[in-house]
Amino acid sequence: MRPPAADLLPPFQSVQPDFIFFLASELVFFFSFRLFVFNLFGNTGAEGGQPPSDSPQPPPTAGREALAAATAPLPSLLIPARSGEAAADGGYSVKKDTYGACIRTLRTNRMLTRTPSVVAQVLLFLSIVLVIAIAVIQINQQQILSPGLKYGIVLDAGSSRTTVYVYEWPAEKENDTGVVTQTFKCNVKGPGISSYESSPGALAKPFDDCLNKVKERIPAHLHKNTSVYLGATAGMRLLRLQNESAANEVLASIQNYFRAQPFEFRGAQIITGPEEGVYGWITANYLMGNFLERNLWRTWIHPYTKETVGALDLGGASTQISFIPEDSQEHFNSTLQVKLYGYNYNVYTHSYQCYGRDEAEKRLLALLLQKSNASSSVDNPCYPQNYNTSLTMKYFSGSLCTQSLRPANYYPNQPVNFHGTGDPGLCREMVSLLFNSTACRDREDCPFNGMHQPKAKGNFVAFSGFYYTINALNLSGHFSLDDFNSSMWFFCSQSWTQLQFMLPKFEEIYARSYCFSANFIYYLLVHAYDFNAETWPQIHFQKQVGNSSIAWSLGYMLSLTNMIPAEGKLIQLPLKPPLFAGLLIFLTATALLCLLFLVYLCFVSHNRKNITRVEHVFIPE
Repeated sequence: MRPPAADLLPPFQSVQPDFIFFLASELVFFFSFRLFVFNLFGNTGAEGGQPPSDSPQPPPTAGREALAAATAPLPSLLIPARSGEAAADGGYSVKKDTYGACIRTLRTNRMLTRTPSVVAQVLLFLSIVLVIAIAVIQINQQQILSPGLKYGIVLDAGSSRTTVYVYEWPAEKENDTGVVTQTFKCNVKGPGISSYESSPGALAKPFDDCLNKVKERIPAHLHKNTSVYLGATAGMRLLRLQNESAANEVLASIQNYFRAQPFEFRGAQIITGPEEGVYGWITANYLMGNFLERNLWRTWIHPYTKETVGALDLGGASTQISFIPEDSQEHFNSTLQVKLYGYNYNVYTHSYQCYGRDEAEKRLLALLLQKSNASSSVDNPCYPQNYNTSLTMKYFSGSLCTQSLRPANYYPNQPVNFHGTGDPGLCREMVSLLFNSTACRDREDCPFNGMHQPKAKGNFVAFSGFYYTINALNLSGHFSLDDFNSSMWFFCSQSWTQLQFMLPKFEEIYARSYCFSANFIYYLLVHAYDFNAETWPQIHFQKQVGNSSIAWSLGYMLSLTNMIPAEGKLIQLPLKPPLFAGLLIFLTATALLCLLFLVYLCFVSHNRKNITRVEHVFIPE
């Protein structure tokens, strides 16, 4: 959770701004009054601090010229000189008492002129300092209050299960896209929603447990403003192709359930394969910081030095590959443009229907039955040694993906016994038959099924089914192709009893299929996507980043926040705007008045320059 804005500010910012400026005003008044009193009472004597003397000082060398120029406006202070004195002093002499009074008057005027000048200078300086101070404080100490958080709920309705994700992001957003964080995840009990084709009314109850937990996670007053989106993937895409009315009934049942919830339900939709692929690509790159990162000032910026990574997603009914190719224009028909945080990305993406882990294994079982002489007992080289199970024909031949492999004598409820032989070599050979490479006719840009694909470029992250299979082989992160092959070979050679002690979490339906999944991943990545021993280490097998799962749902939420309006940030200033404007106007006006007054005093002082020189002249009687 982001800390409150107030917690990010320095400690002194808690002092009330009104008190600061009251104290500053008092200091201005105190120092101005002190300077005035000092000039008025502490500088009334002569230069050097001595009391004025009535005894005139000897005139300087240039006294005659100065006297002649300075006495013009003061004729009443001069009297004609007696005989013998006029020749030396220009014919005039100064009355002793009158001269002393004149000197005292001039000094008093000089003192009274100096005091306003000093006060004006102090006020001018302090006004400028205060204007700068309040401007800096107003800008640097403002508090940006977030308008709060927004929440969104995405339900990933996959072919094998449904997962509920809760996301949150700041309401103000970043460049039209929210900085989204996963805060909660819940797996809905039971199979995927496509399994409820015959009883759509029964799928509502399994959602209750997760939805009750979601209500506790999101503040109650935000429930009505929290949007809920349900995206169904390949399982529902297959059901719609096979039985469109059943698919619509399933979606209608979901809509009726969520309309009774306190959240804002935005509908249930079946997303396309390319959408699922590009949303997974968005999620992977977002969580790895390839779209946004924090700088030294803890603000979000676009990282210019980072490259995006490709995304490999293995679901139950389909698999997706997404990356930015060398030349996006060359593959325009398979390229989607994505805009996030103000930047555009041209992403190549393709989804291979029926090449998800579950549907691919069903195709393998149907293929093994087709190649077997017996219809009731079949050896499976991908199942562990000594493992036996009985499956109905409908389980593996009732899917749209296995329709072409359906036997002529197809009985949906007829059981078929599969016996595991644990043969990794034969398992890989049988897996290779699931990929139709003849349609490509040796074209380099055609991996399989006649589909055009640019050469894989850069680093990739493989998640979902890729990660769970690699984890079962006791591998993680990135590793060499040789390490993968040796781990897979060792795993597939184990008996069913041994596997029960090898796996940290043992579930039969997954444990029996890990060997098949490993061989399928090998063939998909090496022969279909053209990874080799050199480029294999560029694949990073990963489940999540931090607390957020790598899944298409987060990318879906990021894209949706582009369409959710942002809310403006709330800015709390140290001073209210009227007070701030009033102080600026008052202090600026004070500074201008002081400046004009100083100019006026300078002009007056210049005009009285000659008069003040009288105090340096003395003519004896």
